[in-house]
Amino acid sequence: RRWGKAWSPEQIAQRLAIDFPDDETMRISHEAIYQALFVQGRGALRRELTACLRTGRALRTPRARVGLRGKGFVSSEIMISQRPAEADDRAVPGHWEGDLILGLGSSAIGTLVERTTRFTMLLHLPRLDGHGEAPRSRNGPALAGHGAEAVRDAITRTIATLPTELRRSLTWDQGAEMAQHAALKIDSGIQVYFCDPQSPWQRGTNENTNGLLRQYFPKGTDLSAHSAATIAAVAATLNARPRKALGWKTPAEALDQWLMKRETDPVATTV
Repeated sequence: RRWGKAWSPEQIAQRLAIDFPDDETMRISHEAIYQALFVQGRGALRRELTACLRTGRALRTPRARVGLRGKGFVSSEIMISQRPAEADDRAVPGHWEGDLILGLGSSAIGTLVERTTRFTMLLHLPRLDGHGEAPRSRNGPALAGHGAEAVRDAITRTIATLPTELRRSLTWDQGAEMAQHAALKIDSGIQVYFCDPQSPWQRGTNENTNGLLRQYFPKGTDLSAHSAATIAAVAATLNARPRKALGWKTPAEALDQWLMKRETDPVATTV
């Protein structure tokens, strides 16, 4: 019964070997559990079974099919595999991960998280005038507020508040909201990289932060109801939360520590 309380199939499969070390009949792979849930379940039974998964998804996308997807505005030279090694090892601040969290009625808030310090900045993406009143023109802006132009402008305004040394790179998924990444690079001076299709784990820091943000912005709620001041207050709250990964310092303290070091030893912080 405890395994039906938000344990993943992989956790169940691994735990069986620990709980029943001498019983070889108590073994099953996580793939077999997935198959039982996604293939054997039917109708009401299927809904009941998939509800046991943390994601609640009723369908599973084969990984072989993942590589076939992609956006036309993404080229090989700006894929995550080309991102500097210093971003991967978190040695130098200034490498960011970004995403949108979505709410009711196609409302959205943008999220930017710095990989080294976990410092978070949120993008206010209000709906544009005319949203919900009439069909927009074919080539007009996305009235929901998170079209490519709106996201480009919001990131530019936010990133511009940072020192140049903290604008090294930004990693995003291949969402259409980043179609103007080339203009973003010119406007903000930050190099944009893209994750592989359907690979959110490549932005793990951002994904974790988005999960924390759902405490303040629950799924299924209208995110456009939050003002820029409210969003800034939530970001400040998150940046004041101690993190185990930072030795229990807060993201704000970690960033301030780096900025102070930059003032006293500018050469060391640009290496």
